[in-house]
Amino acid sequence: MIAKRLQPDNPREWLNRAKSSFVKAQYPAEGVYLEDLCFDAQQAAEKAIKSILIFHQIRFPYIHDLAELIRLVVETGELVPENIYRAASLTRFAVSMRYPGVIEPVTMDEYQEALKIAKDVIVWAEEIIEHGSRKSIV
Repeated sequence: MIAKRLQPDNPREWLNRAKSSFVKAQYPAEGVYLEDLCFDAQQAAEKAIKSILIFHQIRFPYIHDLAELIRLVVETGELVPENIYRAASLTRFAVSMRYPGVIEPVTMDEYQEALKIAKDVIVWAEEIIEHGSRKSIV
């Protein structure tokens, strides 16, 4: 458990929430759908990206579209590694996957890929927030 909560405008609090969602995503249990765990992975990536936007004092819309949120990060001049763009693929887990019959069930491979992507996004966000901005050269 996280001992102390920070103010909601603190990027570290958003990063803590991202890590919390990621912890939930990592523990499949009897009776839990992989879709629900992928939703938690998507939420982890989303909150991590939003932590970077808060770090840069950028107001963001409360949306689940990770491609759009990454675009906002790019506009700050922040360096976005190629593997982070893969987070856009997690957007599908934000809404439609939470309801029965909308799309095919998630496979174990898809679930593991969602975890890897979410972890990459969290590590990237943590590096920026803990060690400072990594601005791209334009």
